[in-house]
Amino acid sequence: MLRLIGRIVLKLFFRCEFRGEIPREAGGKLLIVANHQCLLDPALIATHLPFDCFWITHTTIAAQWHFRILLRFVPHIVVDTANPLAMKQIIQHVDQGKPVVIFPEGRLTVTGSLMKVYDGLAFLQAKTGARILPIAIEGAVYSRFTRERPRLPKFWRPRVTVTYFPLRTLPTPEGRSARERRRAASNQFRRLLEEIWFHAQRPTNLFETFLDAIDVHGRSHPAADDIRFQPQTYGMLLRGALALGRLVSRLSQQDEILGVLMPNAAPTLMLLFGMFSVRRVPAMLNYTSGVDGMQSAIHTARIRTVITSHAFIEKAKLADKIAQLKDVRIVYLEDLRPTFSLTDKLWLMLWALRRPRSVAVPTPPEAPAFVLFTSGSEGKPKGVVISHRAVLSNINQIRAVYDLNANDKFLAALPLFHSFGLTAGALVPLVTGAKVFLYPSPLHYRMIPEMAYDQDCTVLFGTGTFLSKYARMAHDYDFYSVRYVLAGAEKLPDGLRETYMNRFGIRIQEGYGVTECAPAISITTPYFWRAGTVGRLLPGIEYQVTPVPGIDRGGMLHVRGPNLMSGYLLYDKPGQIQPPRSSVGEGWYETGDIVEVDSDGFLRIIGRVKRFAKVAGEMVSLEVVEQIANAASPARAHAATTVSSVKRGEVIVLLTEDRELRREALVAVARERGLPEVAVARSVHFADKLPRLGSGKIDYVTLKELAATVAAEPGQVMTA
Repeated sequence: MLRLIGRIVLKLFFRCEFRGEIPREAGGKLLIVANHQCLLDPALIATHLPFDCFWITHTTIAAQWHFRILLRFVPHIVVDTANPLAMKQIIQHVDQGKPVVIFPEGRLTVTGSLMKVYDGLAFLQAKTGARILPIAIEGAVYSRFTRERPRLPKFWRPRVTVTYFPLRTLPTPEGRSARERRRAASNQFRRLLEEIWFHAQRPTNLFETFLDAIDVHGRSHPAADDIRFQPQTYGMLLRGALALGRLVSRLSQQDEILGVLMPNAAPTLMLLFGMFSVRRVPAMLNYTSGVDGMQSAIHTARIRTVITSHAFIEKAKLADKIAQLKDVRIVYLEDLRPTFSLTDKLWLMLWALRRPRSVAVPTPPEAPAFVLFTSGSEGKPKGVVISHRAVLSNINQIRAVYDLNANDKFLAALPLFHSFGLTAGALVPLVTGAKVFLYPSPLHYRMIPEMAYDQDCTVLFGTGTFLSKYARMAHDYDFYSVRYVLAGAEKLPDGLRETYMNRFGIRIQEGYGVTECAPAISITTPYFWRAGTVGRLLPGIEYQVTPVPGIDRGGMLHVRGPNLMSGYLLYDKPGQIQPPRSSVGEGWYETGDIVEVDSDGFLRIIGRVKRFAKVAGEMVSLEVVEQIANAASPARAHAATTVSSVKRGEVIVLLTEDRELRREALVAVARERGLPEVAVARSVHFADKLPRLGSGKIDYVTLKELAATVAAEPGQVMTA
């Protein structure tokens, strides 16, 4: 009867959906664990469990008069998380076969995301050997019964999903001391909460998710800003997206791939979501790759139409390059504006804006969302087809480990044709309700820190090279508002972490990803952080490490997960999607990276298999060669490549921006670090500026061509 009354009351406050199979009986030792979003979470669980449970209640909750009245009707145990003796009473109940419900976070969330997990509560399962019933609660954070600090909207009847997962057990935590084992148990529970939160999400498509964010945060909520256009709200972005979607639909067929040649600006976001709404597939063209790079992309993806802007082409000085493109129609947004007729305007104002879901073309999650192109740093660029499910899965994987909310403001300077810049820089904030400030170029090293200060940004993205330049140009107070600095795309230079910590009080979070995984695979977080690693794999990603002949440390990383691409578009097979291949089986992706995974699951990148040289029969990592150069000359940039040699197989060549660097200095550093002399570049050459891609990475194709043209004796320094 009490459960029936509870269900009726809950319907007054929530629109509930229950997923998964609810167990009919407890069946022995059982711990029920769930994330904690609002004060009515216990009622959401208790009203649908068919058996009685004991509830763990904190002393501060039990002391409040209204909860004291409620607790008279509920079996409960009052504990103080600061008192280790409180666990004994809970252990006794579990050992007696009484189901116990625990919120491992020990409190309501005040961030909207997961909080820390208490060691003592997490150690219960290890001590009792009880099975675990995981439950994920989503949406209750928008109710009137939260303690959340961010400016999230509150509703009387928010849509709430409660997902029940199959019973499971956690492995016995390992550690030399009881303290280490408790911490390991806590980390297991935190990881469990991340996994169930992620798996409880149901990706649809990007436009539907965009509309969901609008429903939650409102059309007047600030969404995007840039240096040229006025700040955009969700409603303004929606209006622009619907208008551009209608215009684009007249230029193309459903599921057609259209080239997008646009800068980091609010109209680009409108164009992308407009294309998503009418089921067109944007192919993000890299305008820094030159005519050959863009023409290659057009051929590979069979692009017949490229959408761009007169203002952007003029500002970026791309007119000559655009004129050289063949077999493609160039459409300018400024020229489309006059074609938006009075009928279109009436359609937009009287129908589309009122019922945007009704005008969107139905798009299944597995349909292609966009096409990105690999950097071409090791060969001809390939088109990477990313589905709606893949990119939304990656967004949810990031949200599962980071507390991003409506108070945040992202500074997105990485170009949108880069997977890191598109997914993390633009799409994540629009889904979470955070604001995004779009800056046109990451190369403005003096302006980026100033924009972070002027716009009160809280999240900053960059490659190691860019972050190093920003630190050099920034005032010590420029990053006063920044909560997270996220680095990816290349290895973080030695000493940069200390620079950001000592000057700005910021711990850099380093991630690892590939375009083929939309792109994030792993990332350090405030909860799981270890220097020199790229963090732990994101929820939902499986991995295998296979040995590589000739390389002693680590092995080839293979990954599988819902964020994996649909396949490649290849230059010699244009328009045909080729599924990913891996030596470990179907559905896996071979990253090409050599990694080590420690006992705690932290990933350490050793190098790319293609960036190993075989010198006199020994495998040498070119990244180690570059690390030696960075240690010898930390203020300048260096890059290593190889040239063929009849006697030695390959010869390592170092190109450096330090005119004074000599091989003798490299040898001294190698000896100091205990590295073999074979890891020292045999030839050192000066270059005024190392070739780079638009993402900031070294362009190793051009670098190899440059090294091949330089004929010098070992140790000679010359202009390249």
